[in-house]
Amino acid sequence: MSPRGGQRALARTLLERHGETFAAESGIRLANTPQPLYQTLVLAGLLSARIRASVAVAAARALFGAGLRTPRRMADATWQQRVDALGEGGYRRYDERTATQLGDGATLLLDRYGGDLRRMRDAADGDLGALRSALREVPGLGPAGCDIFLREVQGVWPELAPYLDAKAVQGAERLGLPGDSGKLARLVGADETAAFASGLVRAALDRSVAEEVREAAGA
Repeated sequence: MSPRGGQRALARTLLERHGETFAAESGIRLANTPQPLYQTLVLAGLLSARIRASVAVAAARALFGAGLRTPRRMADATWQQRVDALGEGGYRRYDERTATQLGDGATLLLDRYGGDLRRMRDAADGDLGALRSALREVPGLGPAGCDIFLREVQGVWPELAPYLDAKAVQGAERLGLPGDSGKLARLVGADETAAFASGLVRAALDRSVAEEVREAAGA
């Protein structure tokens, strides 16, 4: 098998075994509509903390299960209701600070964008730097959170694709794949990039994922 063929086999095996976006894992049916975009933003903030991804996903599910699926619902909830939902998902180390940030972030989105992240996208007018700057103004969403959000939504905001951030590239290198985002993107279909990026991140977070994929692909 050619080196390129081996890389494609690795990419395909990763997609098949670990190619579920974190949004999908959290029960979000991602579309270019306000509610799932907001839910993905909440998830990105949770995932950016120094906590296991599985705990962040569980916390997101608990928040959404408690009805906190929109900026209005999040802003109208009490601080204690947000803390309780986070605790139910096992997100206890950062629950009090995160509960405050979720409320403040929801209020900012309502005041500035009517609760619709598409308006933030429109205001950026195709400028990735401007979009990242706007996202950074959301409380609790640092550089890592911005990367997670943009990586997850590239399937519905195609002007972002391919969005393979440093964490995805780290996973690629662990798998023996190219460390260049353009070369990585060409290993999969255009509609698979977000899922591929999530698989790469899982390989970066867990060495056993990379080992399993390499073994299964015969690499």
